[in-house]
Amino acid sequence: MTNFTSIKELFGALTREQKLLTEMFEKRKTLSYKYEYALEMVELQEDRINYLTERGVIRRNGNFLEIDDQFLQFFEQVLEVNEEINIASIHSNIQHVKENILYYLNENNESRKYNYLKLVKNALRKIGNVTLRNVVDLKRNIDNTFKNEPNYKIKKAKLENLDKKRIDINTLIELTDKLITEEELTFFKLAIDEDLSRIIILLKLQLNECRHNLIEIQKQIIEYLNQIKYQSGVIEKLRQLKYLRDQFTLRAATDIDAIIGTDDALIFESNPTYPLKLSLDCLQTDNDAYTSIQKIASRQKTGVNIKVSLAGNISKEYLETTTEEEIHVNLEAVKNSFLASGNDLFNFLLIYNYEKELTFEEKVTVYCQLISQYEDHFELTDKFNSQQEVEYALVYSK
Repeated sequence: MTNFTSIKELFGALTREQKLLTEMFEKRKTLSYKYEYALEMVELQEDRINYLTERGVIRRNGNFLEIDDQFLQFFEQVLEVNEEINIASIHSNIQHVKENILYYLNENNESRKYNYLKLVKNALRKIGNVTLRNVVDLKRNIDNTFKNEPNYKIKKAKLENLDKKRIDINTLIELTDKLITEEELTFFKLAIDEDLSRIIILLKLQLNECRHNLIEIQKQIIEYLNQIKYQSGVIEKLRQLKYLRDQFTLRAATDIDAIIGTDDALIFESNPTYPLKLSLDCLQTDNDAYTSIQKIASRQKTGVNIKVSLAGNISKEYLETTTEEEIHVNLEAVKNSFLASGNDLFNFLLIYNYEKELTFEEKVTVYCQLISQYEDHFELTDKFNSQQEVEYALVYSK
């Protein structure tokens, strides 16, 4: 890989290909950027793409291109659109401050002492800025996870991991505060100047703001987790009700009639109607009312006598009784046979000797019915298998 020889060359390359890099950066979260699209952006000049590839600005993977990680992180950090919470950089800056304070206290040369002091100031600025940015990213990630993640289990796991990062950020805030207020008092008394004093005041304000935001974030995470728990419980109940309704046992297996009968929620009320009834005096004296009555009467009395024709004789074939025999699957017997076997449930059902021939779809239905009705007798594993485009969990007897 060829490196840039100067800042001027780097800025020139970024400026010249700003159209391509802007397009790739905006689509960084989608699939990799196709090479032919990039050719159109650079007016079909492959040497311009090769120039960026050779200098590590972009990477090529087959027929796709993507911005290199170091440039991508630089763009995201400068534009403050990065979603990664970089706690390690805070810890690294705290360690950097401690090391340069030690060098400063043991150095006798004023010029080198000033360089160490300058490094301490830069590290303190980074701690405040990075911590504040991490708190903002943390809040944004929490909101995005709760609103956009469709899987409840993944959503809960992500929120719990983000809460751990909140705890880590809070711990680093306390370490930073302890560093500037307790551990290194000697340094801050000896090396204090107007610039350092201003940096420390700003850092304390930033840390204090982060503390307040983390308290609100903690409340938000707790609220989101409670909502997820409630929603998952509601969905589970709805699934159970739907299953009972599909089996036509909802009213017999539950007290839904009693609950609906005692619940006076507005949703169970019939839609009210408000008919407008005219008084008898108005109907007898008002000319417009009389005209309306005449119109209604003309519609009702057409003068046509409708004769009802007699129906023909019923065919004897319809009066003959017929018997239709239907064989049902005995789920209890199938369950007992499975518990005595050592196979998994799905494969057991495929080879089971039923009283009638079942299709593959009907066997899948029996598989779902057994799990729903006899869940306590089965051991549901996290392993999955598939057959005929149907993915199923491996279920064994307890």
